[in-house]
Amino acid sequence: MTLTYIIIACLAGSTLSALLAALVAWRVQPRLIPLFVSYAVGALLGVVFLDLLPHIFEQTTRYQAAAGWLLMGILAFFVLEKLVLWRHNHDHAGAAEAAISAAHDHSHAGHVHSADETGRTTSAWMIIIGDGFHNFTDGLAIAAAFMADVRIGVVTSIAIIAHELPQELGDFLVLIHSGFSRGRALFWNVMSSFATLLGALLAYVMLVSLAEYSIMFLCFAASSMIYVAIADLIPGLHKRSTLADTVQQISLIGAGVGSIWLVHQFA
Repeated sequence: MTLTYIIIACLAGSTLSALLAALVAWRVQPRLIPLFVSYAVGALLGVVFLDLLPHIFEQTTRYQAAAGWLLMGILAFFVLEKLVLWRHNHDHAGAAEAAISAAHDHSHAGHVHSADETGRTTSAWMIIIGDGFHNFTDGLAIAAAFMADVRIGVVTSIAIIAHELPQELGDFLVLIHSGFSRGRALFWNVMSSFATLLGALLAYVMLVSLAEYSIMFLCFAASSMIYVAIADLIPGLHKRSTLADTVQQISLIGAGVGSIWLVHQFA
C-alpha cells in the first residue's frame, strides 16, 4: 500500500499540477499568482516544522548528525541552484507575472524574460531540464515521507502540490512566451513532471534495502522544502511591499501553515 500511496501522490503532485497550471494559465490574472505563492510558503514551512522535524528528532538520538544532514541539504540545494539545475534561472514567485507582462510586448517576441531586474534571457530547454530535476527531488521527498509515516506522506504531498502549482504555472507561461505553442508547452511540462515518479521510485527501492538511511532522506526532504520556501518563494513576495500586499501575504502564509496543522490534527 505504501508504494501505491507514493505513486498516487506523485501523479497528483506533478502531472495533475502541470495540467491544472495549463488550465489556469489560459485564464489567469497576474494579480492572483502571488496568492498561490504565499499559500505555498506556509504549506512548505508547516510541513517541515510541524511534521518532518518532530518526526526526525523522535526517531533518532543522533541529533547532531540529523542537524548536520539538514545543513548539508540546504547547502547542496544552494550549489545546485548555482549550477542552474534547481531554479532554471527564474524566480518561481515572479516568473509567471513577468511572462504575462512580457507576452503583451510584441517588440520582444521570441525572448523569455526572467523575473530579476537585469532582464536576461532564459533558455526554454533549461527550464524544462531544471524543472525535471526539481520534480525528481520532490519525488525523493514524497517517498521518504510516506515510508516514515503515511500521515507525514500526506501532508508532505499537500505541501509539494501547493508549491508545484505556481511553479508549473510560471514555467508554462514562460515557455509560451519563448515561442512554444500551448500544446507543446503542456507536453514538455507534463514530461518533466514524470521525474517526480522516477525520483520517488528510486527512493523507495533504496529505502527498502537501506532502511537505516531513512532519517537522512527525511532530512534532505526537509532541507529541500526550507530552501524552496526561503530562497525561491519568499524573495518574490518581497517585491510587493505595500501594506495591503503584506497583510495578504501574511494571511495566506498563515492559511498554508494552518491547513497543514489541520491535516496533522485529523489525519
